[in-house]
Amino acid sequence: MSDQPPLKPLHSVLVPLKLRIFEKVSTEQLIESLAPGHEHCLKARDDGTMLDGHHRIHVLQCRGVDVDKLPREIVAKDE
Repeated sequence: MSDQPPLKPLHSVLVPLKLRIFEKVSTEQLIESLAPGHEHCLKARDDGTMLDGHHRIHVLQCRGVDVDKLPREIVAKDE
């Protein structure tokens, strides 16, 4: 879905412990965990602002994955 806006973080604080945990998870598993329909899927506003998935997205970006193409659940700003 290349017609989606690029992802951008809601906040810039990443927890080192969470990063270390997700760094041990395979790329495929991280991508699967972000897929819509999962409890903690990648959630973003329609402008690309991420609401859930910051740490996993960061790890994937460090691995060279084009995260802007990942499917995401769109959450309206008032939800």
